Amino acid sequence: MRPIIALCLALSISCHAAEFLVTDVATFDAAAAKAQPGDEIVLQDGEWKDARLKLRTNGTVDVPITVRAQTPGKVLLTGDSRLSIGARYVLVKGLHFQNPTGEESIELRIDSDEVATGCRITECAVSNALPATDKKKTTRFLSLYGSEHRVDHCRFEGKTTAGPTLVLWLALGSKEDGQHRIDHNYFGPREELGKNGGETIRLGDSDTSMQNARCVVEHNVFEKCNGEAECISNKSCGNIYRRNTFLEVEGTLTLRHGNGCRVEQNAFLGKKGLECGGIRLIGEDHVIIGNYLEALDGKEERSAICLMAGIPDSPPNGYFQVKNARLEKNIVMDCKEPLLFGFVGSKAATLAPLDTIAIGNYFSNVKPKAFPDHPGLIWEKKFIQKPTWVDARELAGTTWK
Repeated sequence: MRPIIALCLALSISCHAAEFLVTDVATFDAAAAKAQPGDEIVLQDGEWKDARLKLRTNGTVDVPITVRAQTPGKVLLTGDSRLSIGARYVLVKGLHFQNPTGEESIELRIDSDEVATGCRITECAVSNALPATDKKKTTRFLSLYGSEHRVDHCRFEGKTTAGPTLVLWLALGSKEDGQHRIDHNYFGPREELGKNGGETIRLGDSDTSMQNARCVVEHNVFEKCNGEAECISNKSCGNIYRRNTFLEVEGTLTLRHGNGCRVEQNAFLGKKGLECGGIRLIGEDHVIIGNYLEALDGKEERSAICLMAGIPDSPPNGYFQVKNARLEKNIVMDCKEPLLFGFVGSKAATLAPLDTIAIGNYFSNVKPKAFPDHPGLIWEKKFIQKPTWVDARELAGTTWK
């Protein structure tokens, strides 16, 4: 009976839903104050300059409150515009933040006491076409706080300032934060920053890196996201990265901090770019399975697959020893450094990877004897039979047109 009652309530609410067409911040604030589950706050087409929009009113899991553009793509939020949501179950659709100058474009909180839950950001864009004027300035296109958000079918490109394009923040000690899904987005070109802090996605930070975030990052495209060596910087536990495509990315998917992550069925296509890399591992219990890596000319920490050396009693921001990693059914085609085991990224890093199992991987330009034996690396079925092109695509789980 309960599901039927919930459905009836949702239908009843939707029948009485209101639509508020808002023309400026004042009318947005008025609509936000009285919005109910099922209502839509519709931003009028045109430029919204330096618009600071805040929403505190809750929807429900079945009937969210919607904030949307009157016409998708024709609401341009410019300058120091920001959308801050400190509510439950809000759907944001069709907004375009163009050439943002503020610290945040979209943040799923208002302050530390007002954090969002269960929101969805869909069919939105944050783009910058202006040249870099101050690379010391730190900004973010999208900051995720709270739990159970979804970011999908969005477009992010052109970031020139320091700071991740998309970042997940975990409250210290929280067991509920995270559990987000980031899927079917396009992350477009980002120029080299010249220092740390140019990640396209960062999940967590050093202080919260041993907390479970349990996020899923899947079916996204990353094209020329060259901000720094870490295109994706994983700094939390239990995340899954699957079926993403990396096109000419001068960096890597880096499991920088945290344990128990899974990297599966992703495609890394370097087109012989000198700095293009693949997957880099630090920490424990990671699974790297069914990935396709082709024509990556990066070396050292930007190798196709790189397992880093660890620091004894490593501080949170150091290099933890790689333990119990599993490399399975990965296809590495024509890469300059197909597999680098125990790369030393710090003078204090003296611990080689431990208990790494490699099963059924294929390296196109390496003979089996080229990989020296190491007590920390256990080979099982060292090389699978050479795959056909169709087999490789199916194994990577990615479709190329």
